[in-house]
Amino acid sequence: MGEMISTRVAYGQALEEFGSNENVYVFDADLKSCTMTKYFAEKYPERFYNVGIAEANMVDIGAGFAACGATALVHTFAIFASGRVYDQVRNNVAYPGLNVKVVGSHAGLTVGEDGATHQCVEDISLMRTIPGMTVIVPCDAHETREAARAILETAGPCYLRTGRGAVETVTDGFPGYRFEIGKGVTLTEGGDVTVIACGLMVQEALKAEKLLAAEGIHARVIDMHTIKPIDRELIIQAARETGAIVTAEEHNVIGGLGGAVAEVLAASYPVPMEFVGVKDTFGHSGAPLELLRQFGLTPEQIATCAKKAIGRKK
Repeated sequence: MGEMISTRVAYGQALEEFGSNENVYVFDADLKSCTMTKYFAEKYPERFYNVGIAEANMVDIGAGFAACGATALVHTFAIFASGRVYDQVRNNVAYPGLNVKVVGSHAGLTVGEDGATHQCVEDISLMRTIPGMTVIVPCDAHETREAARAILETAGPCYLRTGRGAVETVTDGFPGYRFEIGKGVTLTEGGDVTVIACGLMVQEALKAEKLLAAEGIHARVIDMHTIKPIDRELIIQAARETGAIVTAEEHNVIGGLGGAVAEVLAASYPVPMEFVGVKDTFGHSGAPLELLRQFGLTPEQIATCAKKAIGRKK
């Protein structure tokens, strides 16, 4: 079993590690101990600004720094990073194409006891509809570290989604694993069905692959860490070679990873498809793992949907 560490902690540590460039400025909305910008703040206090509980102001300040040539990273909970500041991100970051990275932590149901108001299951959808916005959802600590490095090296607007709870590190064990924005990673080979997952659902997809293998079903698992730009070639190849697709995400089934994959398939290579995610509903307060079970974000549900998609093959 890989190391258990949350993607938000891994991000904070990576930001400290890769943030030595004097052109990198970090902004936080009074949550540095939650978003984990505290590591950067301690090491580079002269380039860290706590804007306070004023998220819209924070994004605009970041945009101002970026307009002067800086790499600006703004941080808050995903519910605020996508919802409260949507207008500022759309008009003042993405429209002028500024080099601002919006990092939303505590995304999805696994915020847990904070309940429906803070369980953001719409952020991937909101951010990916903004023209020119890159959207990245890393699954574990290793991938988050690579993603943090990549966004610092890549110009332009970006949304990076991180989670609250510790998750198993799986990507560092795969031979030939390489993180590249816009390129999915095939973690297991299989010819019967493809499971395309992002975030913590990548780990659940790998468990589902074992459940299916026990029944003689060979599932391909793809880690689709970049939702936008989506890896069209990899999706079409998987559809051609396996003939059935399942998507799995800690997000509403409308508009997120599933929607992005479905758009590619509808335009290029339609095959039976099933969606694992939050079924267009709000979350509620509860223990994170129990919430995943209640809302069907489990290996068993992925396996069930995989069999359903296979059954729909002509």
